[in-house]
Amino acid sequence: MTTKTMTTKSLCALAVASVLSAPALAADLNGTSVNYGGYIKLDAMWSDFSDGSLGAQNLGRDFYIPSSTPVSATSSEDAVFDMHAKQSRFFFGTKTALDDGSSIDTKIELDFLVTPGGNERVSNSYVPRIRQYFYVTYKGWLFGQAWSNFQNVGALPETLDFVGPTEGTVFNRQAMIKYTTGNWSFSMENPESTVTVNKAMVVTDDASMPDFTARYTHTADWGNFVVTALARQLTYKAGAADETESSFGISASGMVKVGSKDNVKFMLTQGSGLGRYVGLNAAHGAVYDGSKLDAIDSTSGFVAYQHFWSDQLRSTFLYSFFDADNNVDLLAYSGDPTKKIHSYSANILYSPVKKLTFGVEYKVANRETESGLDGDLDRIQLSAKYVF
Repeated sequence: MTTKTMTTKSLCALAVASVLSAPALAADLNGTSVNYGGYIKLDAMWSDFSDGSLGAQNLGRDFYIPSSTPVSATSSEDAVFDMHAKQSRFFFGTKTALDDGSSIDTKIELDFLVTPGGNERVSNSYVPRIRQYFYVTYKGWLFGQAWSNFQNVGALPETLDFVGPTEGTVFNRQAMIKYTTGNWSFSMENPESTVTVNKAMVVTDDASMPDFTARYTHTADWGNFVVTALARQLTYKAGAADETESSFGISASGMVKVGSKDNVKFMLTQGSGLGRYVGLNAAHGAVYDGSKLDAIDSTSGFVAYQHFWSDQLRSTFLYSFFDADNNVDLLAYSGDPTKKIHSYSANILYSPVKKLTFGVEYKVANRETESGLDGDLDRIQLSAKYVF
């Protein structure tokens, strides 16, 4: 192959393969296509907390984390301003055609959220992290790290906040083996438990089996509807304690088209011991009372309406909630856990060209604990995003 006959795709593949071995270079130039992309995003946020503020390194300053909203018995309002580009991301993928007509695909995606290494004094040099994509797929099988099969990413509305309906959505990425056939998909995923022990969260990794999920997707002209189920084992093993508890959950979500462009997206999730799967771990999976585990029941959900004012201008109006059914007889062991969280948000997004978007979003959120303490968050967020 001469330089004159190389395609842009081949040149890209050659550049990537130059840091690899010769056999890898040959594969890249014979049947393997390479693709890459991502986006650059700048976020500027003014956050007003009704009951104290969050520390400078708290992740709740970078995006909305429901359980981080401060609560107290006395009001101590505080406002802070933050600006960062940590949500910017990059992905790289390959696709290798096989003789039988199928293909082997790989993908890796990186961003800079929730990672250490940087500071805002001089360099802001944050460490990149693996996001949901680090996997290989072959004939319906997926091996690697990806979105949990219990989650419906397609139901997430368009928001400036990193997640949006954070307290109301299933949100999880982890290592898994997943098989998809037709409208069905099934997975075995990495297990992990968050347990309240002596009023503090303990993260355990002692499960004797993976988390299991099943999912059914129905797609029609009007939109789509997805039902997912989760079954897993909660564990706590420390000292003389060797306890397990079963956890089950079900989630229904989807998107309904309204008119030519508008849409409604929604999700409703209910279960026992869902813990880390919902609301960025808004509630722990279970409470350990000194002799056994008691799973925490929860109900969560959201509804969002997106309206297109024009081809370049659109808005999303969102309501999201989370309710935990804490066992009040165990408050001596669980302390004062979160009872309810809800938020409202609205935005307006402007895209002068297809891949460039400017936007402003307003969010108001409230968190209440089992004792009745509560706190509010008011946030105005400005963003600029370019997709490449």
